[in-house]
Order: sequence, then C-alpha cells, then structure tokens
Amino acid sequence: MSELLDNILSRENVLEAYNQVKANKGSAGIDGITVEEIDNYLRQHWRPTKELIKQRKYKPQPVLRVEIPKPNGGVRQLGIQQ
Repeated sequence: MSELLDNILSRENVLEAYNQVKANKGSAGIDGITVEEIDNYLRQHWRPTKELIKQRKYKPQPVLRVEIPKPNGGVRQLGIQQ
C-alpha cells in the first residue's frame, strides 16, 4: 500500500475528519447515520472497511450529482448518495 493511502486511512486523519464534520454540525446522509451515531458505527466497522479499501475491494454507493443555482448566476455541485 502506498504511503499516501496509509496517511489517508490513518486513525489520526479519520479522527480529524470526524472532528471537522462534528464541529461544522454536519447532518445525516442518505444512510440516515447521524454525526452522533457515526462514532459508534466507525468503532464497529472501520477495520473491515479499511481492509477492503487497502485491497481495492471497497465499492462505495454511487453518488447522484446535482447543480444548485447560486445567487450570482453560477452553480454549486452537490453530491447525493443513493
């Protein structure tokens, strides 16, 4: 496994990402798992998920892309997991 992937999957990086989502008051995704619930979920499922990623066998759910109009005339991309 590459050093970059090791860094991405490191406990410290995942914890930092979790803390940022929590600090930004992130909301539940399409799976319905809230920020409050994700801590327990990751404790139960992170190791097998990490192994699947390392083995290149992890298959995330597809993401639906939609464009949200901005007041200035531009658009913002939004990804919605199905």
